[in-house]
Amino acid sequence: MLYQSKIKNLSKVQKMVFISMLIAFALVLGYLERTFVPVVPFPGVKLGLANIITLTSLYFLCFKEAFLLVVLRVTLNSFFTGSFITIWYSLSGGILSLIVMFLLIHYSKDKVSIAGISIIGAVSHNIGQLIVVAITTESINVAAAYFPILAVSGIITGILIGFTVNYLLPYINRIFK
Repeated sequence: MLYQSKIKNLSKVQKMVFISMLIAFALVLGYLERTFVPVVPFPGVKLGLANIITLTSLYFLCFKEAFLLVVLRVTLNSFFTGSFITIWYSLSGGILSLIVMFLLIHYSKDKVSIAGISIIGAVSHNIGQLIVVAITTESINVAAAYFPILAVSGIITGILIGFTVNYLLPYINRIFK
């Protein structure tokens, strides 16, 4: 179900516009997410709406382009929010999640559903962030105590993101026909 063969027919400019649109959508989704009132009282628990774009990009772009998308999305988002301290948390989670989802899509795509890939990606994102917490606090205790909360939220949001991407992919695929 990879759609990369269709996007290969695009010119460099068309591909750059497509990637730019994905980044813009991710930034808008990130902004919308920040406007929501937190449903749970735990800091760091979010819907992860921008991960819709990250997962979608893995079906249309090569790894290098998807990596660029994640780095630009996180960097631009930190400029818009003025929260430069969280860039390391976002980057570590985003990059680890991207790598894990890429490997799953390319090596286990027939065995793992899009929702399954999304769940594993969401939990990987949380693990990446907790690694930075452990490094910055020089203790694994905080990360270990917080992992169950983030794992449960990652599973729930991973399901929602996975179903959304599963629904979205055929519509984006129509653009390239």
